[in-house]
Amino acid sequence: MKSDSSTPAAPLRGLGAPLRSSEPVRVAPPPSAAVVLLEEAADLLVVHLDFPAALQTCERAWRSLAKDDAGTSLEVKCSLCVVGIQALAEMNRWQEVLSWVLQYYQVPEKLPPKVLELCVLLYSKMQEPGAVLEVVSAWLQDLDNQGLPEYRALAELHLHRVLLPLGCLSEAEELVVGSAAFSEEERLDLLQAISKARQQQKHQHSGTEEAQKLNQEGSFSHKFLSLMMLLRRLWDSAVSRFFSMPFKKSLLAALILCLLVVRFDPASPSSLPFLYKLAQLFHRIQEAMFSLYRLPIHD
Repeated sequence: MKSDSSTPAAPLRGLGAPLRSSEPVRVAPPPSAAVVLLEEAADLLVVHLDFPAALQTCERAWRSLAKDDAGTSLEVKCSLCVVGIQALAEMNRWQEVLSWVLQYYQVPEKLPPKVLELCVLLYSKMQEPGAVLEVVSAWLQDLDNQGLPEYRALAELHLHRVLLPLGCLSEAEELVVGSAAFSEEERLDLLQAISKARQQQKHQHSGTEEAQKLNQEGSFSHKFLSLMMLLRRLWDSAVSRFFSMPFKKSLLAALILCLLVVRFDPASPSSLPFLYKLAQLFHRIQEAMFSLYRLPIHD
């Protein structure tokens, strides 16, 4: 049986009502220039691994934001910072990250939590937590930031990655005690970690003092031994010069000295025993000197 060609076909299921000629066609607005540049920068960073081009594209996007900032979301700005930070780190220019970010946000308090977290992790990994100390402290002290859901995680990250490694234990205690973002259990755990860090700091300080004391004692002993060896060499030199003189000349010099000091008459019979004892004394001194001079010198 043939269908009647005059009968209209039934509408397909799932289609909406036919558009009226008076209704305008709704077209999605085109993405902003910043969004397009953001996608291009991410593609250069992840796919092409062209880090300088990715950084330049992020900077172009920020310049476009300065012209038309009304319709750009905070997520786009944060994403541009994330791509730029990653590009700088890949080029081993991590020292420039903080200044590069702050040139767009002007003050630390306005930094997005995600960007600040990346900065703390980066500088902590590169053993330079002191570079972000003032920035993070200013961000945490801002009243508007204290109401953000990311505040507690950032405060704890700041404590473990910045304050404790730098030995800022008093500042760490003030942060934990004065912040309402931590529960009682979390506060006790953090205070325990601070107490442990303080004990380690005291132990390291005492160990450093003992090492310095030992070094000073060792230096004094070395100087004392060097002085003794110098005196020994001077004594050996004096002894060698003394024994290089003839014995008779040495005895004559001693006799002249006695004449000048004691003032006795050598021609007197009472002076003969003294001269005899003086000669015996010189013989003993000479034998003792020879035995001492033959001793080995241990340098």
